[in-house]
Amino acid sequence: MTKMTTRILFYWLTAQMILAAGLLFSSAMAADCSNRGDLDDRYCDENRDMVADTPTDPKELKNPGTLVFSYTPVEDPAVYKDAFADFQKYLSDKTGKKVIYYSVHSNSAQVEAMRSGRLHIAGFSTGPTGYAVNLAGYVPIAVKGTEKEFQGYNLIVLVKADSPYKTMDDLKGKVVAHTSVSSNSGNLAPRALFPKIGITPDEDYKVVYSGKHDQSVMGVLSGDYDAAPVASDVYERMVEAGRVKAKDFRTIYTSARFPTSAFGYAYDLDPELVAKIKAAFASYRFPPEMQETFGGADRFYPINYKDDWQVVRDIAFATGTAYSKNGLQQLAEKEAADAAKKRQAESAGAKAQ
Repeated sequence: MTKMTTRILFYWLTAQMILAAGLLFSSAMAADCSNRGDLDDRYCDENRDMVADTPTDPKELKNPGTLVFSYTPVEDPAVYKDAFADFQKYLSDKTGKKVIYYSVHSNSAQVEAMRSGRLHIAGFSTGPTGYAVNLAGYVPIAVKGTEKEFQGYNLIVLVKADSPYKTMDDLKGKVVAHTSVSSNSGNLAPRALFPKIGITPDEDYKVVYSGKHDQSVMGVLSGDYDAAPVASDVYERMVEAGRVKAKDFRTIYTSARFPTSAFGYAYDLDPELVAKIKAAFASYRFPPEMQETFGGADRFYPINYKDDWQVVRDIAFATGTAYSKNGLQQLAEKEAADAAKKRQAESAGAKAQ
């Protein structure tokens, strides 16, 4: 056997050993986790609650001396850093840990921070919560709310009180005002949810775009539209402000409540630490300044991702949103493009002055 032949045989055997080891590793991983659902391969969901399970290996658990907390990115991160200052102190007292605020400038960056282990506790916006759960091992436990309910809104369908329309089926063949193409409750949610109850926009009724929720409401009142899907909180504010009267409308459809930003923790934190974090969220009450900042919410209201984010996941699925690595990359690209447009607009405005 020549040296060349021997070398080729050695490489072939080495490759076969690596392949076999890889197959054994994959088999071991499969044996260790019987269910992942939509979660990334690094996580497991044996109890099928749709969030990552706590690691079973004690070596994988984290109990950091300093906890890093962040809230969904906004144009001025300092605003919410100040808003959460009192809660950070409370969280520190309850856990015995130092708690620092981490300002993030995009939703994708926030997801990556938790995935990499640099972020331990966070408030994610409604949509990006799905990315954080699937890709970063995020476990949502609460949203802002009151003793009665969590803070959020419903998709409602309004018709005039004196109209003949009593059910959604009555809208077939009619003119219905959606708000705008990109609106969640004004367009995306109706297109995702209505077919499930037997009525499909553009097929069963004619869609026209009003531009805004309040214009949809006023258009129904004036008779321009037979009906309109709108956000319940917008309609309620219009009633409270006296712009319209509730007695002039009938609601013929109400969706499940859409939650606002979720609060939770990284899946691999030590269970004893997690218990203290959960207790802090459950017992904390917002001071007056924080209540004003967050629209009257006075506490963290308990939720679970599987049930309370169902309507959000349904809409995401129906509109082609994938809570995957590719989906997160697309989100990051969109955020970068939006930021670039904003900088261009600001630059153009500065030059014009």
